[in-house]
Amino acid sequence: MKDSNYRKGRGAQAYVPNKFSQFSHETRDDFLEFCRIEGEEAHQGSTNYIPIFPKTIVNKVTSPDVGMGYSLNPYQGCEHGCIYCYARNTHEFWGYGAGLDFEQRILVKKEAPTLLEENLKSKRWKAETIVLSGNTDCYQPAEKKFELTRECLKVFLKYKHPVGIITKNALVLRDMDILKELAHEGLIAVNISVTSLSEETRRVLEPRTTTIKKRLETIRLLSKNGIPVNAMLAPIIPGINSHEIINLAKAVSDNGALSFGYTIVRLNGAIGQIFTDWIHKALPHKADKVLAQIKSCHGGTLNDSRFGMRSKGEGNIAFHIHDMLRLARRTYFKDKELPKLNKGLHEQYKKGQLKLF
Repeated sequence: MKDSNYRKGRGAQAYVPNKFSQFSHETRDDFLEFCRIEGEEAHQGSTNYIPIFPKTIVNKVTSPDVGMGYSLNPYQGCEHGCIYCYARNTHEFWGYGAGLDFEQRILVKKEAPTLLEENLKSKRWKAETIVLSGNTDCYQPAEKKFELTRECLKVFLKYKHPVGIITKNALVLRDMDILKELAHEGLIAVNISVTSLSEETRRVLEPRTTTIKKRLETIRLLSKNGIPVNAMLAPIIPGINSHEIINLAKAVSDNGALSFGYTIVRLNGAIGQIFTDWIHKALPHKADKVLAQIKSCHGGTLNDSRFGMRSKGEGNIAFHIHDMLRLARRTYFKDKELPKLNKGLHEQYKKGQLKLF
């Protein structure tokens, strides 16, 4: 049974202080009592969209174990509210908190398509796959309103440039027309995150995301239309979804995924505090066991910052997880392979059209 203070519909259960700020605030009991008497909400639950104006939009990824060279994020912060999200920490660089602020204060880069076009037209730029959502989901609810991801995809198509997408939202199907054109040229791969087959688990772990049924359908429809799909079975959280690995792999394979990736959860920075608070409210009967098992994968702590090891874990529980993943790959992905994207067309389309001479 959930704690009585559990906030339904949000991942993080509290506002947490920004480690870079000299100021912090706390919610005092006398303030809560005042709100109760006055019939007011102590905290506003609405989502705010805040425009920001970066000078560049394509980010070089320097971490050697992330699996991408460049990323593009039309939005910072994410309303999906996934409690484990490593991107929560980046919200502190913008002056906000990694808890509820991350889910309620969404920064919108309205110039993203224009900045992307400037980057792709640069004489210095050589085609390398740029991944949409290297930090936060490019198809989160804000995309319905602003359509920045769709406009960026149009730019990629115009300049015949390879692009990857990571999302857990079925809204990606809205852009099937552009995705099919990109796929025809070998310019697109879509990564769909599927963390559990249980709707009950999804609702507490990723409260504002697409249902599991809809995600599997998204994999199926993309694959049916010739768009290569990699499933992200990530993160694997011991005691929450680690028992589902084999069934998850089978489900995504049956729906057309050509490969899968994974990570073992690590709770770096402020996420350790946020996750610990969340699990004691959302899954109090599992809290101590899950936290202990996560620590056992990271040398006794909730986080491991070592490249290569931080997302794979070590120890007996991690070894068991790796063993199940190897079995799943051998069983359901033996003759499948995600194709490499085409980097050979872009140079001919530097100006948005085919060079004739």
